[in-house]
Amino acid sequence: MLRRSVLIGLVVTAAVGLAACGSDKKSDSTSTPAAAPPAATTPAASAGTTLQVAADPSGQLAYDKKSLTAKAGDITIEFTNDSQIPHNVTIEQGEKEEGATDTIQGSKTSKSFTLKAGTYSFYCTVTGHEAAGMKGTLTVQ
Repeated sequence: MLRRSVLIGLVVTAAVGLAACGSDKKSDSTSTPAAAPPAATTPAASAGTTLQVAADPSGQLAYDKKSLTAKAGDITIEFTNDSQIPHNVTIEQGEKEEGATDTIQGSKTSKSFTLKAGTYSFYCTVTGHEAAGMKGTLTVQ
């Protein structure tokens, strides 16, 4: 009787072990593989242009560039201001403001724009900064 109960115990243990092994999706050859993420539909060439602009870290009211050039479409301005004087980068065409980065000090920020071909101004809107020369020209082709 003891042998029979040991044998039944072994059979039950083996059955439970096999059932557990069969439910593991990684080793189950009949399981469907995980779906791959969708492929990017936008070619890298149309990802847009990134322009880097920095405020003068010595405290002068100036950017490190007076002119920028980009292709029409999506344009990202990456702005660095290592000084403790607050600055931003504002984009304007004629009298129409296209937008501005956050006003920051001692940090970095970025802002994306969708711009058509043309000539734009970029400047700092903090009072007195543009008048002091913190401005430049952005040419979009």
